[in-house]
Amino acid sequence: MAMGARIKQLRTQRGLTQQEIAEQLGMGRSNFGHIENDRVVPTSEDLQKIADILHTTADYLLGRRDAFAEHVPDWATAKDKRDFKKMLEEDGEVMFDGVPMSQGDRQRVMDVLTGLFWEAKQMNKRAPKPDITDKTTDHAEG
Repeated sequence: MAMGARIKQLRTQRGLTQQEIAEQLGMGRSNFGHIENDRVVPTSEDLQKIADILHTTADYLLGRRDAFAEHVPDWATAKDKRDFKKMLEEDGEVMFDGVPMSQGDRQRVMDVLTGLFWEAKQMNKRAPKPDITDKTTDHAEG
């Protein structure tokens, strides 16, 4: 995927317009549109600003790194990665108080869930495992 397509994909996922990003960059909408259409290569400074606005890295925008990979902790196993990817790929509608969330709000929720997922996985790996050799159980007599 080309850099402009990555920028556009993330921009739309976050519910931002070209105009909103262009204003944050201090340029006109058409100039930003040229970046998205790969007609203009942004300066390294603008590329970093775009990455910051879109909550990603310049490496991802340049195609040097997968977006999924930038959130995966070093300790994650192959199964952990499959679990996480499955969670992210479920594309059901996200609702709040019975009202569908905007794409930008949904992305923010997914960003928070990403952090919580890896935190829970790590805590689970540290938790002591139950001793399955103890076959006694306590039953309340009633």
